[in-house]
Amino acid sequence: MVATDTIDNDGCSLVICSDSLMINSDACAGIGCKPDTQSNTPGKDNTPYPRRFFALPSPPSGLTSPPMSPTRLMQAWSGDQLVILAGGPITQIYNCRVLRNHRLDYDDVWFQDGCIINPTSLYGLRSPDSRIDARGLIVAPGLVDVQLNGAFGYDFSFNTGDISACLDVVSRGILLQGCTSFCPTTVSSRPEVYHSVLPHLGQRPGSLKNGAESLGAHVEGPFMNPKKKGAHEESCLRTAPNGLADFDVCYGLDNLRNYVTYMTVAPEVEGVLDAIPQLISKCHIGVSQGHSVATNDIACQAHRNGAKMITHLFNAMTDFHHRDPGIVGLLSTSSAGNSSKLDTGGVTITEPPSTESTAIFYGLICDGIHVHPSAVKLAYNSNPAGAVLVSDAMGAMGLPDGHYRLGNMPVVVGPNAGVKGNPRTAVIQGTDTLAGSIATLIECVRNFRAFAQCTIVEAIEAATLHPAQMLGIERKKGTLDYGADADMILLSDDLHVQKIFVRGELATPDTVGNF
Repeated sequence: MVATDTIDNDGCSLVICSDSLMINSDACAGIGCKPDTQSNTPGKDNTPYPRRFFALPSPPSGLTSPPMSPTRLMQAWSGDQLVILAGGPITQIYNCRVLRNHRLDYDDVWFQDGCIINPTSLYGLRSPDSRIDARGLIVAPGLVDVQLNGAFGYDFSFNTGDISACLDVVSRGILLQGCTSFCPTTVSSRPEVYHSVLPHLGQRPGSLKNGAESLGAHVEGPFMNPKKKGAHEESCLRTAPNGLADFDVCYGLDNLRNYVTYMTVAPEVEGVLDAIPQLISKCHIGVSQGHSVATNDIACQAHRNGAKMITHLFNAMTDFHHRDPGIVGLLSTSSAGNSSKLDTGGVTITEPPSTESTAIFYGLICDGIHVHPSAVKLAYNSNPAGAVLVSDAMGAMGLPDGHYRLGNMPVVVGPNAGVKGNPRTAVIQGTDTLAGSIATLIECVRNFRAFAQCTIVEAIEAATLHPAQMLGIERKKGTLDYGADADMILLSDDLHVQKIFVRGELATPDTVGNF
């Protein structure tokens, strides 16, 4: 390592090294300084940064910026150590109200290289490369939809022959609606469908090219009760008398491990209840209860076994009854702090929680059709921290009335004379069975605020922070905390999307690829 220059300030030296190789920490110790490990990693193009910046342990005061290297520099503090990080252009959003720590405050948002950064770490060494005047708008995390079957004429369970195009079109389209990450959802299908589509529905980063980030698939069925099949094809439904082996036959355990984030099951179906801990510990996926006639006793046992979510609460489950509230009774599960989360991060759970006091998350379809506003308010008042807004959208979302598909089931979309106001609904052809929604997630947020009579912050967090907590990714998604992904939406006070950023890039119809 060759020190090519120093900058002295108040008796402290900033050492600038021209060595473009990986710097050995022992060598740095020889001159009494500590390297920043982040700046010692190659750039995104796998080329090493041409200059290395180190600082002595005592941070200088009033230090002026050294000459910029080709890769731009930012400065951050780590305890009493000055750390210089190499990075790309910095953008500042100002004149805005920022959603952080469960409140809206006038503040700025700074981001760089796709992440939210702490501007106080710059200490005058670096100004933003670009500034965006938000003109008083709300800056919130990008929306997170954990249940979306399809949109714009595509269905994740039906378009098996062009599943890559399906993912591209849906991802790009929902990004332009303000949804920056989602779980592509499959309905009950035959094994060959899962083996075909799941490898395409795993995690994929969000970008202008890709669209919204895929967080991994949600497999809804086929281990569900035919009495509550809803819009699912009954001939596809399965039981699990052989436990995990039956899940292997259906999906392939490697597909579950590699591409699936969580699944919906009916715990009373043969073999399912006992399989829940194994699905969590061996496949590292989360488990949700739904499409079920489970009694409250069985639902509570499934919850103790590790099933920490309810799929589209009130829909496709036993109605609430005061003598046996069924799955709905899980709303009484404590949500204090809501530290519980689905095991989607690869963390093995060897012992399921032993009490019923662990929090529960529950999906709500707030399209004004699936759940009555009074039921939405009742659920939210019972368990506010567990509310997770989902669109449950199907292939007709974003398109006009007509004939569509949900898996193998034919769906008709049009005005529904059986519902007050004749709203547009999606139903299985020839029946009055709802077949998912055609609402966008931001529409659900607006409805939820009106139905639950909650604050703007509470409405937004039900579609951002809460789903991220459910998946265990709240440090990166659903938040504007420092270090989180720069997935953001700018909102008016009536919760209409004005601007969208994915990984710090402005998403518009002109910048999002081929939508």
